[in-house]
Amino acid sequence: MKLHTLRTTTSDPRERGREIGAHHGDRVRDVSARYLAHFTLLGIPEPTVRDIVARSHDALRAWCPALAEESDAVAEAAGVETWHVAAVGARTEVLAAAPPGKGECTTAVHTPPAGGPPETIQTWDWHDTLTPDGLLLSLVTGSGRRVKLFTEFGAAAKIGVNDAGLGLHFNILRHRSDDTTGGVPVHAVARRVLEEATTVTEAHDIAASARLSASTVLTVVSHRDGRSEAASLEMSPAGTAVVRPGADGWLLHTNHFLDPALADGDASIPESVSAERYDHARAVRAAMTGRPAPERAAAFCGGDGADAVVCVRADGSRPGHEQWSTLLTASLDLPGFALQHRAGTPDTAAREGLDQF
Repeated sequence: MKLHTLRTTTSDPRERGREIGAHHGDRVRDVSARYLAHFTLLGIPEPTVRDIVARSHDALRAWCPALAEESDAVAEAAGVETWHVAAVGARTEVLAAAPPGKGECTTAVHTPPAGGPPETIQTWDWHDTLTPDGLLLSLVTGSGRRVKLFTEFGAAAKIGVNDAGLGLHFNILRHRSDDTTGGVPVHAVARRVLEEATTVTEAHDIAASARLSASTVLTVVSHRDGRSEAASLEMSPAGTAVVRPGADGWLLHTNHFLDPALADGDASIPESVSAERYDHARAVRAAMTGRPAPERAAAFCGGDGADAVVCVRADGSRPGHEQWSTLLTASLDLPGFALQHRAGTPDTAAREGLDQF
């Protein structure tokens, strides 16, 4: 995956959308076409896709009009139908109409009990056939808050930080309550948290206010006055739950529900090796403590190195839409208001270091 950077200073969502679409129109058009083809390969009929996207975009417009305006402006500037871009923004909601996938992401966050900044790391595992390009976006909100984030072209947000000392990681979940009614896009929930929240509690209130049709977990972390706080906000149509760090300060999440009530409806599949990745993160968490990001990435791999279960590599014998790989390794630097990143697996990040955005 190639990463592209855009820094925009406008606080107007429509103008911001025009900038994204004008600067990266080719990539916007390419990614939306890839997603529409992907939905077809998964057996989701186009009328179903269009219906889910329309309902989801209406839900977004009612919940956060500015993000709906930005999405429409991206499409208009890129010269593509607005629903094509909205389909990328609502791709998790559309994917609720398909069987769960075989891979996804691993997140580990440490909030030192004795105080100090958080230590975080995440892998983003996805199909490289869908996302040959990713976006690093720096923006300013209407209230003057600054945000830096990583996302796909057409999606509102995925992983990021704001200048209030709050950041988030993003993992997909699947729940029996997921449906095709087209709720607020979970990527838009992540974006609104980054734009508006200054505390974990505020992030929870924002997440809980959205009517959802698909599940996701936002692991939110904040740092102020020398201390850190974190929580995984497990979101589903059945409700939102809060998972806190353990006594050692570590909070881990992969792609299955941890809250006991929501876990009863978990719909992840064994092929995702979510449990194995979670157990691996638990086993190596002590070795990750107190290390800078590149050393944390090496410790994240553990003794297995490049063969660690958190380093996902595509199986070339499978069709493209069934191939999963770790496209990004990311860490949040909250005191520095920065997103640390390296395209590829944690062992790559350990060898080559992480760039600072």
